[in-house]
Amino acid sequence: MPNDTRLITFYRGDAPDHQGRMIEDIWALSPFWLEHTHDYIQWLFPIPEASRFNAFAPVLTPAVQAAFKEEATLRERQQRSLAMMLAFFGLERHGDLITAGPSLSIQEHIWLKAGGHHHLRITRIIRSLALCHQETLARAFQRAVMEIGTQRGVVSDTSLAYWRDAF
Repeated sequence: MPNDTRLITFYRGDAPDHQGRMIEDIWALSPFWLEHTHDYIQWLFPIPEASRFNAFAPVLTPAVQAAFKEEATLRERQQRSLAMMLAFFGLERHGDLITAGPSLSIQEHIWLKAGGHHHLRITRIIRSLALCHQETLARAFQRAVMEIGTQRGVVSDTSLAYWRDAF
């Protein structure tokens, strides 16, 4: 199946990812699973570059970007993916505003530390949202992680620069 078709059918809920998981299955997974599995984020938040960590994940092509622009359902489903990741990161969405959730703490949410694989995930999410025609959400997420990461955590200047330059 062509790269464009694989990603679109996955996001529509009509086909699985490379591991046989439907998008709805991923949305239902536990925080423990999200923490310790590293090959799903590329499917939920595609970008134009191939992943160094998941060679099986499709990339965001102009055709896929066009599909996200044309199909509100694809954007809504990506927002559901974002909601899952926000909960995982201890954040909440209120319309176009993303804030710290009541349980957010540096002890429970390791993205608040200086570095780590979550910082790469955050960069990917910001960039993917912007490229998939969800610029307002991308900016809200970008603003939230940068502000919260420096106020409640010890996020490195390097990570902050990647988030700032994500789009």
